[in-house]
Amino acid sequence: MTGITPTAPSGPVSSVPEVITRMESLVAAFPATDGVACFIRMYLIVTREVARRIGAGFFADPGFMARLDVVFANLFFAAADSWATNPRAMPRSWTVLFTRRTDRDIAPLQFALAGMNAHINHDLPQAVVATCRDLGTAPGDGPHEADYEKVNVVLGELAETIRQSFETGIILELDRQFDGLENVVGNFSISAAREVAWANAVTLWHLRREEALTGLFLDGLDRTVAFAGRGLLLPLG
Repeated sequence: MTGITPTAPSGPVSSVPEVITRMESLVAAFPATDGVACFIRMYLIVTREVARRIGAGFFADPGFMARLDVVFANLFFAAADSWATNPRAMPRSWTVLFTRRTDRDIAPLQFALAGMNAHINHDLPQAVVATCRDLGTAPGDGPHEADYEKVNVVLGELAETIRQSFETGIILELDRQFDGLENVVGNFSISAAREVAWANAVTLWHLRREEALTGLFLDGLDRTVAFAGRGLLLPLG
């Protein structure tokens, strides 16, 4: 069974190692300049390090963080599968990236940040709530929020590695061609997005028994994130 490319698998995964393997297969299936691949490469760097920290005792509740990692990734994989099978079912926040992925007037780093915008601002609040449901806990219980915030520490430590990943070969040559790229990059903060995502997760948790309100909240969130994504993907070439 294939996903968004003839060689890529589809469907959910069930463990952090499977998340990494799926991402690696997707990166290998795309041209280096593909916009979705640009996002996955950044996401893969972070996921590998979070996986290492889960196994190293960095988090107070590694079981919760491992489950969150899997649920979170599966939301992206589901969006990608929708693009291949039923594009109309894809969230607006992801459609922005997938429809522009081959636009050569957009820098690789813009694609990566647009993916992070969709995944963090749209998917992460839902992943937190789904993980809490799965494990019979709540966002405010135990060390969940503190562990969530520790990921920001990891992101800070990876900033240089991520930057260097966009300063090699054809990716570097492309990014050098775009005037105003620093302004676009400066307008998006992953740590700030994660802070807002946690607040939205708490809101969703309190709305979990109100199906209609949850639907309205998620629809509004999707529209807002899509709007931000279009701003991140303004052509600079």
